Amino acid sequence: MDWILALVLGYALGSVPFGLLITRLAGAGDLRSIGSGNIGATNVLRTGRKGLAAATLLLDLLKGLVAVLVVAHFWPQWTGLAALAVFVGHCFPVWLSFRGGKGVATTAGVAFGLAWPVGLAYAVTWLGLLATVRISSVAGMSAAVVAPIAALALGHRDAALVLAVIAAIVLFQHRENIARLRAGTEPRVGSGKKA
Repeated sequence: MDWILALVLGYALGSVPFGLLITRLAGAGDLRSIGSGNIGATNVLRTGRKGLAAATLLLDLLKGLVAVLVVAHFWPQWTGLAALAVFVGHCFPVWLSFRGGKGVATTAGVAFGLAWPVGLAYAVTWLGLLATVRISSVAGMSAAVVAPIAALALGHRDAALVLAVIAAIVLFQHRENIARLRAGTEPRVGSGKKA
């Protein structure tokens, strides 16, 4: 029974579409009809409202962190399941016909929840690449790949396995971005210029 509670709690938290809710409440329109149509922070940024984008990023991160920490407290043996469930809930929310975000911010929260040094490695990779190459997809995908490697190197084998599965899904979610990167047409953050 505990595993069902962990699964449901994780998925339910993950499936809350903060980007969509925040933009609607702020009168910025339906996020699904803006830019890429994605419900994540990068697309919220395309509304021109940096504050809304920052709030979306923080809330998406927090739902990953909270799901992992709550389940780790009550049902520690199912922490990995909750980590995967909150991520899947974000990417494939039932309320939005399973069309959610790409999971980068939520994965950050999951990584911090599973082991804070792994979360730190994720954050340094993500923010470092975002600041230097200014391509959101490159930063997000790279951080997702670094996370399981860091977890394994730091001796968190269970976390490494969960994060490896998450990284594979993150890459799948970014398949269109990968195609644009190969074509040299992936946009940079805060610019109309192409990569």
